[in-house]
Amino acid sequence: MQIVTVTRGDYHITTDKTKMDIAFIHHFLSTEAYWSKNIPLATVQRAIDNSLNFGVFHRDGQVGYARIISDFATVCYLGDVFIIPEHRGKGLSKWMMEQVMAHPDLKGLRRWILLTRDAHELYKQFGWASIAYPDRWMEIHDPNVYTLQV
Repeated sequence: MQIVTVTRGDYHITTDKTKMDIAFIHHFLSTEAYWSKNIPLATVQRAIDNSLNFGVFHRDGQVGYARIISDFATVCYLGDVFIIPEHRGKGLSKWMMEQVMAHPDLKGLRRWILLTRDAHELYKQFGWASIAYPDRWMEIHDPNVYTLQV
């Protein structure tokens, strides 16, 4: 997988997995993110290990994150997208999405998917739309999986 690093002022985004602050990512996902409350650290580590990661950094500290799960040939899932509150309103989510959508290993995919409760307008700016045929999709969803592991 190609490592990409881009800089804008005091901020940079990198896909270098070794630069990800696992404690920071785990803290946000386990305490702040509505979709992953109480997620165990080992689960976050395994997810990072098996994903294409995008870290947003201000100087040397991580302030945002997103990850892609993919076969890098036909489909990818975008998940765990966040910028911490202190750095919101600076266009970082848009910049991160630009970098995700432009990553060379994600070109030519047939389908991109994601789930969001409240960021539809952000994703629409990058060509995302509601599922055209929701009756074709199925899922197994266990919203309490992490509370049962604690």
